[in-house]
Amino acid sequence: PGVRAIRMVERGLLRQTQLGLRKVGKMAENWLADVRKYDSDADEGVVGAIVKYCGVALTKRDSSLVAMSDPEERMLVRENYLKKKLALTDSDETLDAAVLSVGETMKADRTKNRVTVYYLLARHFGVLN
Repeated sequence: PGVRAIRMVERGLLRQTQLGLRKVGKMAENWLADVRKYDSDADEGVVGAIVKYCGVALTKRDSSLVAMSDPEERMLVRENYLKKKLALTDSDETLDAAVLSVGETMKADRTKNRVTVYYLLARHFGVLN
């Protein structure tokens, strides 16, 4: 939701359920538990922001996961999240190495949750704010 919509909720002009904010909040709680397997001090607000960014992609199992074995999937993470969302300007090789490093960190998990991958990448590059 945009800033205008959030202000309307604050003024009582819209209900949170109209914006799906309650659902996002609940989803963020579930993803937070997964992120905390890798970072016990994970910031709830940062995880919530990543959940909001991912939005509809998290509602389907396939799109809520990152297939680390698929080079095209890793390229999409690099282009769409690292370059566009985080505005990183590092070389493709550096960004790809970071994605592979996160995959290695999560190798014990058969499924790599998108929110957790994105959180760990943001932490790796020091942009959790």
